[in-house]
Amino acid sequence: MAIAIGEVAPHVEGASQDGPHVLVFFKVTCSTTQLATPAIERLTRAYPGKVAGVGQDPPPALEGFARDFTLTLPIVPDLEPYTVSDGYGITSAPTAIAVDGDARVLDVAESWDRDAWNRLSTRIAAELGVAAATVSDPDDGLPDFKPG
Repeated sequence: MAIAIGEVAPHVEGASQDGPHVLVFFKVTCSTTQLATPAIERLTRAYPGKVAGVGQDPPPALEGFARDFTLTLPIVPDLEPYTVSDGYGITSAPTAIAVDGDARVLDVAESWDRDAWNRLSTRIAAELGVAAATVSDPDDGLPDFKPG
């Protein structure tokens, strides 16, 4: 179970965490992460400078993944023993965590869950004071849900 809403979000070395932001935890070999990359990129573009990736892979694999899947978010590695992921209670990939300006968890979207990812987008948009972006709709070819 991922970190609970309202808890203090641990610091992630190398990821910009000024003010409200979203962290997307993933593994490059995870088929659910691969499936969700269009939505991750839509989230990234909707909230410029406010979304960062935390990949459980070495930097060369993360760079190749970003290139192959056309991801523009900054990505930091979390290598074994996955201390950052463990600090956030990550048990499935991808997992997106929205954090408010006081470093408290606003929302969590685990695996690929269209409703949860859109809800998370709405929560971070409200925190940023901007219009919410739909990161996935039923016509985009993504399933409603896929476990990670």
